[in-house]
Amino acid sequence: MTAHRSTPLEDYALLSDLSTGPLVSRHGSVDWLCLPRFDSPALFSALLGGPDDGRWRLWAPGGEVVERRYVPYTFILETLWRTPTGTVRVTDFLPPSGDQDDLYRRVECLEGELVVEHDLRIRFDYARALPWFRRVEVPGGPALLCTAGPDGVLVSGPLLHATTFPDGQPGPAGNPAPRLAGRFRLRAGEDLAWTLTWFPSWDEPPVPRAAADAQRQTHDFWTAWAARLVVDSPDEHLVTRSLLVLRALTNLKTGGIVAAPTTSLPEEFGGSRNWDYRYTWLRDAALTIEVLVSHGFTEGALHWRAWLLRAVAGDPEKLRIMYGLGGERELDEKELEHLSGYEGSRPVRIGNGAAGQYQADVVGEVMLALAQLRDAGVREDEYTWGLQKSLLGFCVRNIDRKDHGIWEMRGEPHYFTHGRVMMWAAFNEGLRAVAEHGLDGDAQAWTRHRDALRAEVLDRGFSTSLNSFTQTYGGSEVDASLLQLPHTGFLAADDPRMLGTVAAIERDLQGTRGLVHRYRTDSELDGLQGHEYAFLICSFWLVEQYARSGRLDEAEQTMAQLCACATDLGLLAEEYDAGSGRLAGNFPQAFSHLALIRAADAIQKARSADR
Repeated sequence: MTAHRSTPLEDYALLSDLSTGPLVSRHGSVDWLCLPRFDSPALFSALLGGPDDGRWRLWAPGGEVVERRYVPYTFILETLWRTPTGTVRVTDFLPPSGDQDDLYRRVECLEGELVVEHDLRIRFDYARALPWFRRVEVPGGPALLCTAGPDGVLVSGPLLHATTFPDGQPGPAGNPAPRLAGRFRLRAGEDLAWTLTWFPSWDEPPVPRAAADAQRQTHDFWTAWAARLVVDSPDEHLVTRSLLVLRALTNLKTGGIVAAPTTSLPEEFGGSRNWDYRYTWLRDAALTIEVLVSHGFTEGALHWRAWLLRAVAGDPEKLRIMYGLGGERELDEKELEHLSGYEGSRPVRIGNGAAGQYQADVVGEVMLALAQLRDAGVREDEYTWGLQKSLLGFCVRNIDRKDHGIWEMRGEPHYFTHGRVMMWAAFNEGLRAVAEHGLDGDAQAWTRHRDALRAEVLDRGFSTSLNSFTQTYGGSEVDASLLQLPHTGFLAADDPRMLGTVAAIERDLQGTRGLVHRYRTDSELDGLQGHEYAFLICSFWLVEQYARSGRLDEAEQTMAQLCACATDLGLLAEEYDAGSGRLAGNFPQAFSHLALIRAADAIQKARSADR
């Protein structure tokens, strides 16, 4: 196994049809693609290895990329190549139909004359299954059918041909694996298009639509959704793109929201903190829903609420912190030893062992999101409110149980202050529902638990000697999740105890460019080897705290520094390494984008109050 130099995350663009989310590099290589869902096995895994692990590169030999952009308010990617003899535009997109998955790659020669070239290496099941290729006839002409096990792919358009690698070297696992290749000459005004369509290998392959029609449909879908956006912020382009990313990470059929479309992009280059984020965390999804509802998108929230009802079903006692996109519970963690990893970071993992953890904060985040939906005027029914009462019952039964915290630490369980406050928030939202919306519930018991949790947190989760809330009861460390306490309503952002906590976080966790680490990884709570870079969600939380506590100038300054971490397309990963100036962790990350939106909203609200 040979480690390859990895493409910087800044060079990747996300595509989405609300079913899957491929990544396309600046130089025309689709290096990551899972079909038919975000959490399906990948057929392009070059992102976590090298070209031989699967990719589709389309480029203009001898040319250079002079511009790339999303068509405004869409996930249609345009890349402009210029060669000594001509200019060509490559357009990549997936139509969000919900019926089939089609990746389109369209080339249009804008001036002069030039050649475009393909290098297509299909490697099903994370490069563990090589396909069988054969030529077939479909409406519109010949195409290539590629199958292996349950997976089938139809490659249509001007015919590519199967060949071995250019240097004659063997493919994965020593096999002389073929690739699909082709060179095509275009003159000004000419255009060509190719489509990769996934289908179950036992079915007849579906016929893709004409590229121009599919592109028009894709454009109409995204612009219709974005037409309702009202963003009032100096960072409007990033806020708008972030809202689009949150939509792009939502499954059109099930309503599940993935934390990110990737797995095993490292939290430290060369390290082992590499996790699979292609699942629906209740926490991440709930925070996403809060942001979408605050911007008027209640339909997506209702879709997720229906997903939640199905996932939890009639057994909240076995509540999981995360599920598959369809509500699957078995997310066993495995290692793919044949992949070299992004920047040599191993192991490469699929599945997530944290799915079996107990995390005390999760119900609180869900209750806060559903409360916001209720406050926005969406009525409850016996099932939706019944679910929330069951979740509060789950809190009651686990009220004395230690947990692994919001960051899914793999050490011993503890009483995490953030988690205990989120339990307080769960009961508080239940009581608000009774008092303000006339719903039924055991208000007396919920009041008793809520008030007891508040007294407990103030007694055991706040250190008078440190003048700060602490990561765990009786501990001496701080945690960036403590920045979320005002968001729950537990105390005000300008409460002296909160200001003391912010000072401790600035001292112990904040680095250059306003970047904030989650916690100090050298503590015994962490339970893992190595370290990690600063987390962008935590950094945006600090901006939000500044804005809400009267430090508007610092909020705006830090916000500008954080926004500079985004790519030219407005995308953010989970983390940022200030030393190398690179994004790190899974990409793009819902956490980072929702936190950017919240920070921008908090700044705008504070600015309006000043005016």
